[in-house]
Amino acid sequence: MRRPGDFDRAVRGGVRTGKSTMVVHVADALGDEDAPSVGFVVSKAVGNAVVRNVVKRRMRAVVAEHLTELAPGTLVVVRSLPASASASYTTLESDFSSCLARAQKKRRTPRPVGR
Repeated sequence: MRRPGDFDRAVRGGVRTGKSTMVVHVADALGDEDAPSVGFVVSKAVGNAVVRNVVKRRMRAVVAEHLTELAPGTLVVVRSLPASASASYTTLESDFSSCLARAQKKRRTPRPVGR
């Protein structure tokens, strides 16, 4: 995911779930039937440039394992929190898997009218 509009659509219009290491936003793209798009947000609060790049590489590997679980056109934004810098790969994978499952469950649950 590279366009700011896609990030905005996922963050503002999607479903949000989180764990201590990350926050995951999931949304449907409007009319897109392409492969799922994933974007990463790793702020300076996570660490210096070296640490942020390690976190991004780990997160890319984690998400790559779960791409088959995403419907075509799905937008996903993964925002890493400072705890992700010291977390193991196994923890990141477990947290992402949990967040993704909860987000997909929330997307299928209809919202009450008036909220």
